[in-house]
Amino acid sequence: MDLVLNVLDRHLLTPFVYPATWPENECFRQFLSLLLVVNAGGVIMYFSLAGFSFFFVFDRTLMKHPLILEDQVRKEIMVTLKSVPFMSFPTVLLFLLEVRGYSRLYLSNFSWPHFVMDIIFSTLCFLVFTDAVIYWIHRGLHHRSVYKYLHKVHHRWKVPTPFASHAFHPIDGFLQSVPYHLYPFIFPLNKYVYLALFVFVNIWTVSIHDGDYRVPEMLRPLINGSAHHTDHHLLYNCNYGQYFTLWDRIGGSFRYPNAFQGNAPIDELKENGNKME
Repeated sequence: MDLVLNVLDRHLLTPFVYPATWPENECFRQFLSLLLVVNAGGVIMYFSLAGFSFFFVFDRTLMKHPLILEDQVRKEIMVTLKSVPFMSFPTVLLFLLEVRGYSRLYLSNFSWPHFVMDIIFSTLCFLVFTDAVIYWIHRGLHHRSVYKYLHKVHHRWKVPTPFASHAFHPIDGFLQSVPYHLYPFIFPLNKYVYLALFVFVNIWTVSIHDGDYRVPEMLRPLINGSAHHTDHHLLYNCNYGQYFTLWDRIGGSFRYPNAFQGNAPIDELKENGNKME
């Protein structure tokens, strides 16, 4: 995140926001800058990604589904906007530790083939690690002792739209993001790769709420996509995984998606429409 701060300091914060006498590497200034970046950047990314998905990927016929709440999109957006400021505070503290040099993030030379192999290996490691940890955090949030206080907020959306992707209770949302922040404190990771993965994570989170169930046939047993996550929202006790089906299979919570059997919410609407005709 120091890469982002350096760009902002150079082109915006130092000349226009902060007095020139305030050092750019001063801890409190960095905290305020990160707070601005996480809140403003998070909201912009949310509306950009979810908005694009809603208008160009999501089948808006689903808005007629009986499980869609009245004025659901507005409610999803409001939950997100109310949660972001609270989620941002602990997130900023972790980013601040990274900026202050306490993580294992690094910069490397753009030399072929080392840099490419580094990207591939570290990306795979990041996805495998975070997928495993998120599975258990997510499953834990379904435990009856905490579910109604935290994760139930997200499960209001039985048939979610892309705007439900970040509509969490703030504690729930932060807990499920912890593995992404934890990884670079445990394992070395290129700074540019980390930024790219941070954006990818947000894209993926939107994509599993977009109702687009298309996955290459050969990847269906492996990838935990929108079809799997749709069943999770409807049935609660299955398909907790983030990217892959591995941990659901290990944990006994895997369910073959209804969407792959022609029984997705959109299929129900089409079937009912045909009957009415």
